[in-house]
Amino acid sequence: MTDRPEAPVKIRCDACPVMCYIAPGQTGACDRYGNVGGRILRTDPVTLLSRSVAAGGAVVPFAGAAWQDGMLPEDGFLTGIGSGTTYPDYKPAPFIVSSQIEGADMVTVVTEAIFSYCGVKVKIDTDRHLGSEGAVVRAGGEAVGHVTTAEYGSQMLSLGGVSHLTGHSKAEGRATCAALLALCNREPVELAIDGGSSVTVQAGRAPIVDGVPERRMRVGCGSATIGMFADQWLGLVDEVVVVDDHITGVVSEHQAGKVIGWPDTGIKILGQRSTPGRYFRVSEPGLGWGGTRLTDPLAILGPWNPKKGARPGLRLLMVSTTGEDYGYYVLDGALKPIPQPMPEALRPSVALIDENCEPSLCTVLFVGGAGGSLRAGVTRNPVRLTRSVQAGETRLTVGGPMCSCGPAAGLPSWSM
Repeated sequence: MTDRPEAPVKIRCDACPVMCYIAPGQTGACDRYGNVGGRILRTDPVTLLSRSVAAGGAVVPFAGAAWQDGMLPEDGFLTGIGSGTTYPDYKPAPFIVSSQIEGADMVTVVTEAIFSYCGVKVKIDTDRHLGSEGAVVRAGGEAVGHVTTAEYGSQMLSLGGVSHLTGHSKAEGRATCAALLALCNREPVELAIDGGSSVTVQAGRAPIVDGVPERRMRVGCGSATIGMFADQWLGLVDEVVVVDDHITGVVSEHQAGKVIGWPDTGIKILGQRSTPGRYFRVSEPGLGWGGTRLTDPLAILGPWNPKKGARPGLRLLMVSTTGEDYGYYVLDGALKPIPQPMPEALRPSVALIDENCEPSLCTVLFVGGAGGSLRAGVTRNPVRLTRSVQAGETRLTVGGPMCSCGPAAGLPSWSM
């Protein structure tokens, strides 16, 4: 009969209401408290920043060799990084430190937001169609958010939040948490949009849509492009169409063309006319010209009207809102546009569109919220703390950096 090895002794942690049982050498759900030699100890030290770090000062870890219990160095700043657990609730905030700055008594309270209340908003600079509004966004096959309303030249994703983090399966919560952490740490995350594209997002980098890196954010919609560059084309070409999923512009009809005396051409656009020279819905959204599905821009042209200026030899330039796609055509005897080599005189105007486009980037905005239980670790009347933050009497930071704080019913929220 062989002796069975004894199971490792787990210790219950009471640092927060989760009350984890932690095996030797492991940490709890917070990833801050662990079983070290049979004792529950912090494994992630709170960090103090010296205000002279930029001048070569050191980062001072809590309870390290340079730490004096109960004292904050004169040039120190308590960041809160590494503090707290999931909820202070019935306990005081883990760190409440008094100091004096320029003769003013200061009290710094370090507590922690609950990660399940957090999310990110992702701004993706592209006029490509990534997915329909409301479409589910997935990471590793799990739902982590959705496509939200586009903001002019950018597609927007809303990721995370309490439903995805804790409201459904453990696999979904883990995938969501991993995606948020990676995005906030400026790491690339591959996302797949139901019924749409796959896109690799990384803060400060160009998005990669279906394996192709984006290069430029559009200079504006088709109408805006006409307004900016109409005078560049006058005398060089007879008609210009700027193809765009939002608003396709036609220079001869547009007010910008009328102001500089652009003659009518008898062009016919197959789309929903908004105002003169501005057309909606010339195509379904996609990965083609100007965020449409078009690979042949001539598909949006109807029959030309000779009674309104159409004639053989009429010169037509069609271009996208980034200048990446363009084509030059001349009407034949049957008033059909025939592709022709781009005249050298027109190339600088197309290059000017490209030059005025900003580089395509991804931007990640962290949004967090903190409930009454978080504030209860600081004060017996939590709503007064909320009001003091909103009034600017109390400064709220996220690990040191300032953040913007928005009003909410009992839930102060912030972004950075």
